[in-house]
Amino acid sequence: MTAIDREKLVATEEISPPRKPFVLLTAAILSLAVGLGSFAGGIFGAWYTWDQAVAQDVTTPDDAVIPETPVRGPFTMWAQADIITHHQLDNTEGLYYAQMPREVPVVDENGAAVLDENGEQVMGPNEARASWIPATTLTTTLGLGIVSYALSAFAVVIGLTLMFTGFVFLYIRKRAVLL
Repeated sequence: MTAIDREKLVATEEISPPRKPFVLLTAAILSLAVGLGSFAGGIFGAWYTWDQAVAQDVTTPDDAVIPETPVRGPFTMWAQADIITHHQLDNTEGLYYAQMPREVPVVDENGAAVLDENGEQVMGPNEARASWIPATTLTTTLGLGIVSYALSAFAVVIGLTLMFTGFVFLYIRKRAVLL
């Protein structure tokens, strides 16, 4: 091929505009969409948890770690759960549910053991042990509120990170040229 042939070949080729990478555009759109959804979901989750806590209108007692404060955020939820457990342990002489017997001897108003017709002691339900059920329900619910706030914060951070990544992909795509 001579130089003249080469010039004819170059002159006949159409010069097309540079192509932009389609993969970067797809990744950018997906990152922006998922990031926005994650961010919005995190904000909604935190708002919903806050709204449900406000509806319950609970205030920490004066002997809590954070005293006399409305239970709204994760720290006041933790303080309320902690004081519930503390009060319950005081009521059960430091024993947890599983450490207590299911039944206890029944006593009369004078404190004497009640006996059945065979002369054996009558056993009844352990009310102190049963009181752990509502306490555990409340502390578990407060713990789920704390986890809800943590998960919401994680979703917001991931959403922001993905949106930033999407903008970076668009920036790279704008400057990239494929020949």
